[in-house]
Amino acid sequence: MSLQGKRIAVLVDQLYQELEVWYPYYRLKEAGAEVHLVGAEAGKNYPSKVGYPAIAEKSYTGVQPSEYDGVIAPGGFAPDFIRRHPEALHFVHEIDKAGKLVAAICHGPWVLCSSNMLRGRKATSFFAIKDDVIHAGAEWSDAEVVVDRNLVTSRKPDDLPAFCIACIDVLNRQ
Repeated sequence: MSLQGKRIAVLVDQLYQELEVWYPYYRLKEAGAEVHLVGAEAGKNYPSKVGYPAIAEKSYTGVQPSEYDGVIAPGGFAPDFIRRHPEALHFVHEIDKAGKLVAAICHGPWVLCSSNMLRGRKATSFFAIKDDVIHAGAEWSDAEVVVDRNLVTSRKPDDLPAFCIACIDVLNRQ
């Protein structure tokens, strides 16, 4: 299914998990979407956990929720840095409020917790942050992928095929 005309933001910060940024980034591009790496500072290099570079094409202050059809929060330790930026949280919250794709994998749901959007929702995450997701108000389950309306969550890199299929399904329903 073609994602022609869709724009997706993939959030980046230092210590991101490589597969959880690059697999969705290229999978969505292959499907025809325009995909941007978005970080606190445009043009800045955010190294992964092993040092692989991700240069932010845009900054949190340089993007508007109305210009995007979805956002993806990867795992690793990047979500702990991403959620320190109110502009990033506002961006994610507004994308969700508009019913557009909000997707997070592994530790990515930390961004969702801080965006105050999990209350009454179904979600999954890496098991180590299960309590955080539950305390943010979600009904947590240990599943490869959980879809709750526009929200897509997964646990770990092994779940990336199902995660990306679910993201594409949600984008095609919009």
